[in-house]
Amino acid sequence: MAWFDLSEAELRSYTPTVREPQDFDAFWADTLADAHAHPLLLDVSPVDTPLKRLTVHDVAFAGYAGQAVRAWLIAPRDAPSSVPCVVEYIGYGGGRGLPSDWLLYASAGYAHLVMDTRGQGSVWRRGDTPDPDPAPLGGQHPGFLTRGLLDPRTYYYRRVFTDAARAVQAARALPGVDAARIAVAGGSQGGGIALATAALMPDVSALLADVPFLCHFERAVAITNAQPYAELTGYLRTHRDRIERVFETLAYFDGVSFARRVKAPALFSVGLMDEVCPPSTVFAAFNGVRSAKDIAVYPYSGHEAGEGPHALRRLAFLEETWRTPRAMEVDA
Repeated sequence: MAWFDLSEAELRSYTPTVREPQDFDAFWADTLADAHAHPLLLDVSPVDTPLKRLTVHDVAFAGYAGQAVRAWLIAPRDAPSSVPCVVEYIGYGGGRGLPSDWLLYASAGYAHLVMDTRGQGSVWRRGDTPDPDPAPLGGQHPGFLTRGLLDPRTYYYRRVFTDAARAVQAARALPGVDAARIAVAGGSQGGGIALATAALMPDVSALLADVPFLCHFERAVAITNAQPYAELTGYLRTHRDRIERVFETLAYFDGVSFARRVKAPALFSVGLMDEVCPPSTVFAAFNGVRSAKDIAVYPYSGHEAGEGPHALRRLAFLEETWRTPRAMEVDA
C-alpha cells in the first residue's frame, strides 16, 4: 500500500464537477414524502443484557415504503431525563450485530441508535432487516451496489437513504432522547449514508463521516480496483451499453451532491492510502460542505483511517458541538 492519489495539497483544493440531476431535490423530497405517509415507530422493546450500566431496546421503525427496519437503542442507565443521540449507520456488508458491539457513545453518556442496513449483515456482522423489494430489472453484480441500478426509483440506496432519514425521525420520537441534539455517524458505507442523511435531514446537529463511501462514483471506479466499487466495474464490463444510464442513476446518490446541502457541523476522516474509498473521493465531498467542518487526515492509514484515536476525536467533536450554539449556516 502506498500513496496513489493526489497529493494532500491537491486534495485540499479538489472540487470536481459531478453530474447532478436538475430534479435532484425534487426526487428526494418526493421519496421522503412517500415514506412519511407511514406510521413511524412500530415497536420499542426492552432487552435484558449483561450490560449493567446501559439500557438496551430493540427498535423497529417504518423505513422505505413502510417496511420495518430494526435498530438497537443503547443508552446510559442513569441518564438525565433526555440526552443527545448518535444515529449510526453501518459499513458495507455488516448488520447491527449485538448490543455489546456498540458501547462507545452510550459509555460517553449519549443515546445511541444503531440502524440495521436492509439486506446486509452476512459478511462481517449479522443483520436482522430484509430487503423485500423484488429482483431488479437488468440483473445485478453480486453485492448491493448494482441492485436496481438502471433507474433511480428502483436503486437499492434509495431505500437505504430513506431508511436512514426515518431513523433520525425515530430517534427524535424515542423516550429519553433530546430531539434537538441528534448526530448522524458512520464509517465507509455508514459514512456515506450519514452524509446523505445530513443533507436530507438538514436540522441534525452534527455529522461524523469517516472515510465515506458512495462519493464521486466516476472517479472512484477509474482509480481503484477494490471492492465494493469493483462491483460497478464488473457490471459495466458486462453491460457495455449501459454506462451512461448507470452514471445517470448514480448521480442521484453521489455524496458530493449531498455534501453541498449539509447544514450541520461536520467531522470527516480520510486515510491517504485508502484504496477502498480513495482520498480524492472523500475530499470531493468534504470540500463541498459549506457548514463548519474539519477533516482528520491520516497519511499512512488505509481504510481503517484513525481507528481508536479517531474515536476519541469524534467524542471531543460531539462534546464541543453540543456545548456551543450551532454556527450560522453558510449560504450557497
